[in-house]
Amino acid sequence: MSTALVIIDIQNDYFSGGAVALEGSDAAAANAGLLLARFRARGLPVIHVQHLMARPNAGYLMPGTPGAEIHARVAPQPGEPVVTKRYPNAFRDTNLLATLQGVGADRLVVAGMMTHMCVDTTVRAAFDLGFKSTLAHDACATRALSFGAATVPAEQVHTSFIAALHGLFADARATDTIVADL
Repeated sequence: MSTALVIIDIQNDYFSGGAVALEGSDAAAANAGLLLARFRARGLPVIHVQHLMARPNAGYLMPGTPGAEIHARVAPQPGEPVVTKRYPNAFRDTNLLATLQGVGADRLVVAGMMTHMCVDTTVRAAFDLGFKSTLAHDACATRALSFGAATVPAEQVHTSFIAALHGLFADARATDTIVADL
């Protein structure tokens, strides 16, 4: 069995000038790019995940728009699979599981956007499907969230979700330590 890199939704709309710019998206994409370069250099499997909204009024990640394109820092090369999804869970109604099984992956390294939504949901689903995941916490980005009168800053949202995933669902590690161990 092997380890596969799964890059979730690092798409143009999540960067400055995009429809839903996230805090830390540039740094996250740079770190995801380091992971991607290392996986490619080692000949390890890479799977890109691209979210395309099904709702015509969503306002971001709309099919056929520049904002929905995978960011240049982690753009797929010919032959690297791109899994298209419509839900936060990258396994739901997609061929991600079959793609991972096809490359013999039993372990995942995960990077992507948004930490509190698609990354969280996919990492939890991977655990339920029997995958051992390493979450590159500094190769993920998110945004501030609000509930009632309270607003939670993006950094706290990110840290809270990473803390919740670390341990049972994933081993949360920094990109440099993941790269050094590959």
